[in-house]
Amino acid sequence: MKLLNFTIIKFTFCLIIGILIGYLYNLTLNTILYTTFTFLGVLFIVFSIAKNQFIKTIWFGVLAFILMIFIGVLTTHFHNQKNVSNHYTHQLSKETDTSKIITFRIREVLKPGRYYDKYVINILNIDDHKLSGKLLLNIQKDSTQLPLKVDAVFICKSNFKDLIHPLNPHQFDYKNYLEKKYIYHQLFLSNASLLKVNSHTHTIFGIANNIREYINTKLKLYHFEPNELAIINALLLGQRQDISEEVYSSYTNAGKYIHILAVSGLHVGIILLILSFLFKPIENFKHGKLIKTILLVTFLWSFALIAGLSASVTRAVTMFSIVAIALNLKRPTNIYNTLAISMFIILLFKPMFLFDVGFQLSYLAVFAIVAIDPLLYNLWKPKNKIIDIYWHTLTITVSAQFGIIPVSLYYFHQLPSLFFISNLIIIPVLGIILGFGILVILLAVLNILPQFIANLYGSIIGYMNDFVGWISKQESFLFKDIPFSLLYVLVSYVLIITSIRLIKKWRFYNLKLFLISIVIFQCAIIFTNYIKPKNEFIVFHKSRYSLLGNATKNKITIAHDFDSLTQLKNKIIKDYTIGNHIKTIKKDSIQSVYLLNKTKLLVIDSSGTYNVKSFTPDYVLLRQSPKINLNRLIDSIEPKQIIADGSNYKSYIEKWESICKKRKLPFHQTSKEGAFIISY
Repeated sequence: MKLLNFTIIKFTFCLIIGILIGYLYNLTLNTILYTTFTFLGVLFIVFSIAKNQFIKTIWFGVLAFILMIFIGVLTTHFHNQKNVSNHYTHQLSKETDTSKIITFRIREVLKPGRYYDKYVINILNIDDHKLSGKLLLNIQKDSTQLPLKVDAVFICKSNFKDLIHPLNPHQFDYKNYLEKKYIYHQLFLSNASLLKVNSHTHTIFGIANNIREYINTKLKLYHFEPNELAIINALLLGQRQDISEEVYSSYTNAGKYIHILAVSGLHVGIILLILSFLFKPIENFKHGKLIKTILLVTFLWSFALIAGLSASVTRAVTMFSIVAIALNLKRPTNIYNTLAISMFIILLFKPMFLFDVGFQLSYLAVFAIVAIDPLLYNLWKPKNKIIDIYWHTLTITVSAQFGIIPVSLYYFHQLPSLFFISNLIIIPVLGIILGFGILVILLAVLNILPQFIANLYGSIIGYMNDFVGWISKQESFLFKDIPFSLLYVLVSYVLIITSIRLIKKWRFYNLKLFLISIVIFQCAIIFTNYIKPKNEFIVFHKSRYSLLGNATKNKITIAHDFDSLTQLKNKIIKDYTIGNHIKTIKKDSIQSVYLLNKTKLLVIDSSGTYNVKSFTPDYVLLRQSPKINLNRLIDSIEPKQIIADGSNYKSYIEKWESICKKRKLPFHQTSKEGAFIISY
């Protein structure tokens, strides 16, 4: 079976290319529309000619695929909220720094940070202008105030703050992450600065929140422990805000082995299996399969609504809704077609899901299970039913890992070796917890839940928490800090695909492809290891401290003034070495002068002393707030640029920046512009 013989798979592939083009290149709407309708017209003409010809040509197919690419571009453009005429960013372009009166509605409650409660909000009005758009709202934590509720409307006076871009190389780009969700600015407020407005408008998100609150009100009557109730909310209601720091840390660390807190394809798949089993008797009635399918899809989307319609839930429910429809149709279907249809529909309505890590991992895992699991499962067919269940769980787990390991290494740079043990235990237990949990919630809402059943369910969750806590401490079984570039991801999938082809059908052509893929993989390793960027000297940003790095091919020499605790928690160097495939780290003390081939760097610390009689530096780095006369320094040595790192007082930096601005001398502040890199 040739996978690309299926038209929908080719169309989905073309749609993905179009989304990538639309995201990377800011084409105008007129250009996209003219091109799309031109290809549509040419396609219609070619179709009219081709249907009367006995010998078919390839041009109709080629034009159809090109048209689908431009549909992907058009979809990306239409969904970009910045392209809407009343988006708030058009108003901001006129006045950026002034405070504005903003009316907004709470859309989503996020996991709180250390100092702020976080929300996603929808803008309603700015200074009496009806505008639209989403913002990240940061509310200063206050133990005396209750969290804001979804659909609540508030008025405040504030100015818009830019999202923070990564200040050091290869750090997680939270700004880019939010922009893919069409969030471009943020607000920092306190509860006292908010004026609540009476509103009778209820969105689907508010209705879902009210349902969750009602369920929680009923569950609290049965005296669940706080951590147990928090896990119920996470697994069955899609809300993780109430999980304690200790439990959340355990699940986060254990997430290197198992991913169970975020409601995703695993949860929805288990729920679909449970519902399919419960509705099986309906098939015996007239039109039973149709009724069963309608009920399955209805219940799945009801679950998605209650879980808040988050990206992961919406994605998973869409995929499994199409799977449920396909499985219950009378005519035979192909699972690859079914998955491609679900992906096509999701990306057509949510094109930015393509860049979501969860979306990528979900589909890669499912495609790998479909392709690899039958090969592994057929190696051994135990007669014992229990052993067979665990054997099939193991083969599914291993198959999924083959699908997600390259992408997982690219994003997280970790390889868990306990995944097969943890999944053998957690997946069956998770099925019980989800099925049992649905029953518990239903009985609690009806006020007929016996207390002993509630206690039993709480105990099961408690045991799962203990197991996850144990898993999270098994650091010796976790291979960390693995450099893995996008090039490695691509060649890894080439190797995996050719391996599957060879195992499915042993013949010379497949063997040749497999051997070629091995050579390509080796070439990628050689290219990465031996073709390095130029030597770099980096002034990293670290608040209250100085951190310098001198990178030469496979080695970096670092110098800093960290205390022991800061040094233990610091991840800046680790991110840099992983991103640049650097294997050797050496330590040194901070020098006053660095000679970088023909480039010279002078470092002035808190002592404020410097001696430059013997040479003229190109750059001057100011650290630890030196008390110097910057004008005199500039007059005496005439540097090309002044650099101030994160160890300096803010008032000093502002003064230095003002002096450099007056003298038209470049000034680099790492707290605003990020790390300063000198290539030599």
